[in-house]
Amino acid sequence: MKRIGTGLSSFVSILAVYLSGLRNQGFILLLFIPVSLQAAEDIQFPKTIAWSAYQTGTGGYSQAVAIGNILQRQYGTNLRVIPGRNDVSRLATLRAGRVHFSAGGSEAIYAQEGILNFASKIWGPQSIRALMSNYSDSCSYTMVTATDANIRSISDVKGKRVTFVQGAPSLNNAMSALLSYANLTWDDVERVEVGGYNASADAVVNNRADVVGGACNSPPFLRLEASPRGLTFPPFPHDDEEAIQRVRERLPWYVPHIAIEGPTIPPEGIQVFTSAYPLLVGLDTSDELLAYSTVRVMHENYEIYKDNAPGASGWRIDRQKFEQAFVPFHPGAIRYYKEIGAWTPEAEANNQKNLHRQLVLKTAWDAFVPTAPEDYVEFEQAWLVAREGALAESGLITLGEGL
Repeated sequence: MKRIGTGLSSFVSILAVYLSGLRNQGFILLLFIPVSLQAAEDIQFPKTIAWSAYQTGTGGYSQAVAIGNILQRQYGTNLRVIPGRNDVSRLATLRAGRVHFSAGGSEAIYAQEGILNFASKIWGPQSIRALMSNYSDSCSYTMVTATDANIRSISDVKGKRVTFVQGAPSLNNAMSALLSYANLTWDDVERVEVGGYNASADAVVNNRADVVGGACNSPPFLRLEASPRGLTFPPFPHDDEEAIQRVRERLPWYVPHIAIEGPTIPPEGIQVFTSAYPLLVGLDTSDELLAYSTVRVMHENYEIYKDNAPGASGWRIDRQKFEQAFVPFHPGAIRYYKEIGAWTPEAEANNQKNLHRQLVLKTAWDAFVPTAPEDYVEFEQAWLVAREGALAESGLITLGEGL
């Protein structure tokens, strides 16, 4: 790794003496020392780092590129953003060490839990560690509909064509949760299978589907807005407490939210749900100094990149929601948050609770695997039963509803 700022004090002292001598000889100089040298003590990066993210054209990918520009200009580090077609591919590259971090969505939580596509024998619960969360003025995931489909409330989705993204259980489970707002399930709609996130928006533009899920400000939705079909966001009124509870029983990390950023959204905003997107994560084995350096650079350079990609303003430090997080934070990230006084006793208590949850899951997995069924389907079904039992025995939420 390259260390920036080492020996800076000695360099500045020698330079000051040298300049003093020049001034005494009548020279006038403009002194320029790069900001990265002045303020980057203890920041270390390799020449190249890599993140996985959603596909090109998405908000998460665009934000990663904007942050990469900061790293290149100020620290001489190249950030390779590797687009992943689905949940598994984004985290598979992280687990294999091909990327340092992943800027994704709820798949990090599903991987922690060992559920959906991560319930298989080759996965199981993963030791995910969060670095930073993005809670933007937009929203992480909501229903987007074609205006000509005449969907004005969530109940109007019944019988409509809804996209189902192959290999993306986090997206599909989020749609399932949003359908539950109106007491609907996948059986109440026509499921249209598509090959990826961008393909979901294309399916609506091309009149193969009527409803797609995604971030309020996701660039692919601009194509829908500009198409003859038009774009409409059906609201999720926050005054229906039972409906909100149904959603949060399935996705406890989703919270009611007013979105003010996205196509067709009025200045006063719309009532939706949101979660962290992107959620920048690593593993418990991720390098601590790299995690520290990444979080510090993202915070200290926020004003530079916040307007350079849709939704980038959500990386603000006061939107981190440490006390409500559902995955533990990386020690390197915590180190920086403590340095700037953002890490509270409540944050530490919640972090310890999340670490305990991961320990319960890992212990349950280690006990289950040696005698688990060989059949793929039987293995997953038996694991989900064992997992739910272990969590319930420890008094922890099981997330059994909606899986």
